[in-house]
Amino acid sequence: MSIRTTFDIPEPLHSRLRHRAENSGTSIRALIVRALEQVYRDKEDRHPVTGPLVRLNGKKGPLFPVDENPHDLILP
Repeated sequence: MSIRTTFDIPEPLHSRLRHRAENSGTSIRALIVRALEQVYRDKEDRHPVTGPLVRLNGKKGPLFPVDENPHDLILP
């Protein structure tokens, strides 16, 4: 079952949607529904972050600097 909703889309956005729909061989409605589903999906569908958010490249500094200025570890 679907519910019909009417709303105004700014003309520049409608133009971009129309071009994207034409290039992908789909409809503007399908693009909008897909975008809404991505933004408002259920929490059960979300996957927790399991890997490191920042990949380390280079030499690590000491874990607990005692006699060092912390800014020296960040700034060269």
